[in-house]
Amino acid sequence: MNLDFSQIVPYIPFMLEGIWVTLKFVFFAIILGAILGTILALFKIGSIKPLRWFADAYTSIFRGTPLILQLMIIYYSIPQLTGYDISPFLSAILAFGLNSSAYISEIIRAGIQAVDKGQMEAAQALGIPYRAMMKDIILPQALKNILPALMNEFITLTKESAIVSTIGYLDLMRRAQVVGSDLFRNFEPLLFVGLIYWCLVMGLTVLGRLFERRLKLSD
Repeated sequence: MNLDFSQIVPYIPFMLEGIWVTLKFVFFAIILGAILGTILALFKIGSIKPLRWFADAYTSIFRGTPLILQLMIIYYSIPQLTGYDISPFLSAILAFGLNSSAYISEIIRAGIQAVDKGQMEAAQALGIPYRAMMKDIILPQALKNILPALMNEFITLTKESAIVSTIGYLDLMRRAQVVGSDLFRNFEPLLFVGLIYWCLVMGLTVLGRLFERRLKLSD
């Protein structure tokens, strides 16, 4: 086996730029997923049947089909159907955000239902409006229970972000492919980028544990 990492040294800054490019769309995708996921979770535990059916159908579709298929549909079908040329960056945010919202909705729903029912009954007995009850009483308690699952979702999105290279988005994976094509050597740049992904995941894992520890100390 003939390995020569010296050849990728001039390309290291180019590949390192992919860290910011990757985390940027993952950050916006997780925000979109969290907002939509919270709304879907409230639909699922609500009393309005059409909204419950919609939320369940939405979750079934996005959890039951491959993420790469959803990305391809958004990137290639939107221009075909609307005539609007959507960018790879926006396509990535939409695909990952919509997909993540389906998983986050289940996480939040489980977290809300894990909160002691007496909390909700007491709030209703005091005449606290439903929206205020959820925002100020139920969701803050649920967040403490679901934080590890939410961090796992963020880590999963970071790892799965590599598939955006299939639509030409210059993330970490795509930059490794560009360097490999330029040097006619793929193993070294892929291994280097793999190390970066590992560092990102380990960093997010440590960050998640710190948040968990802080929440436990605040109890």
